[in-house]
Amino acid sequence: MAQTLYLTLLLIALCSISECVQRQYHFINENKTWTEAQRYCRENYTDLATVDNMNDMIQLKKSLNDRGVRSIWIGLQRTDVKKWHWSSGDPVLILNWASGQPVGSDNCAYIIGGLWYVWPYSATPTFICYNISRGLVFVNQSMKWRDAQNYCRQNYIDLVSVRNQNESQQLEKFINDRNLSGSRIWIGLFSDPWQWSDQSNSSFRYWDTNQPDNYQSNENCAEITQNVQRQWNDISCVNQFPFVCHEDKLIVIQQNLSWSEALRYCRQNHVDLVSVQSVEMQYEVMNVVKLASTEAVWLGLRHSCALGIWFWVSGETVCHQNWAPGNGTSDEDCELTVRSGAVQSGGDQTWISRPETDRLNFICTNY
Repeated sequence: MAQTLYLTLLLIALCSISECVQRQYHFINENKTWTEAQRYCRENYTDLATVDNMNDMIQLKKSLNDRGVRSIWIGLQRTDVKKWHWSSGDPVLILNWASGQPVGSDNCAYIIGGLWYVWPYSATPTFICYNISRGLVFVNQSMKWRDAQNYCRQNYIDLVSVRNQNESQQLEKFINDRNLSGSRIWIGLFSDPWQWSDQSNSSFRYWDTNQPDNYQSNENCAEITQNVQRQWNDISCVNQFPFVCHEDKLIVIQQNLSWSEALRYCRQNHVDLVSVQSVEMQYEVMNVVKLASTEAVWLGLRHSCALGIWFWVSGETVCHQNWAPGNGTSDEDCELTVRSGAVQSGGDQTWISRPETDRLNFICTNY
């Protein structure tokens, strides 16, 4: 009994100290134009900084070490093409517009009667957030779209996304069950012309109040301002500022190798096969695994037949769980082959157990 209690407490301790660093950010205290900064970052790191979420933004701000620099370049630039994005960063796979929509230059979407319409950021309907389990939360407060976005991010996860027809039906049922079918309600869909330098699909935005305003129609690059939150502002790209580069933590290797071969490749050419120890790291895996050419991709996840447990090759305990139903049990069939863990490159991108001899793409970590 005492030994069991000790092991339980040890697992809790190990799981509580895990930290996720999705990207490595590097502050470069040299004044360059945005294009010069982009070239420097691509030559020395991965690219000008991309920010996927608030966790990334927190890590980026830490890289500044509280320097009182007034303006700092990041890798966001205005293009000639507007695209629709989900605030959460989920891919836009379906669009459920009402007839004749979207129309005009309005940049945000609301839902009424199960269909989507556009409205300006300045409108103030109620809105729907989602929480950690992707449950929906109706907020009966009238807010501008960005204020609603901030509210959801501070209190839940984000404004609601709709990734498929099933989620569209769930959202409509959620609204009807609360007798809100005649109400205009913000969802997390917005459109803008901004693109990250590394061509990432990240839809995370952290604009300062009333920004971007494209003053004199010549503000096509994004800077971090000196305000307390270090929010963003659009400004002319020819200004010369310090800047932040990033190095990707994860890289998908599009070679089909067995699990042991993949492990050897990562340790020889990078650091290790990736360990997924948090929801944030799982999001990062979900972001990069879309680049894979196989239906599943190896992780650094291994099953021990002797102990009947799953573990990460980095030596960490499996704290965060993302198994597909029927996978990840301790009762694996060890008679034919050892089992290793992979993540699905499509669908819900959950983890599955595969024979280690399968030949798949894999994800290496650089840190």
